[in-house]
Amino acid sequence: MKFTERFNEALKNSGKTQVEIARAINVTKQCITDYKSGKSVPSLETLCLLCRFLEVSSDYLLGLSDY
Repeated sequence: MKFTERFNEALKNSGKTQVEIARAINVTKQCITDYKSGKSVPSLETLCLLCRFLEVSSDYLLGLSDY
């Protein structure tokens, strides 16, 4: 799944921990773990928060563009 790959890459590039991102977007650490493993995907609202926090576009995370 493209989201999982891109999310993991963006998270790694951000230098932030799963706990930091979970706190910043008001979800649990388990939620972030599930996104990383492909077990679940974020809601539209959470996706927007992730994009702002990770400084990437939603199109990038969804695999619709390369930037």
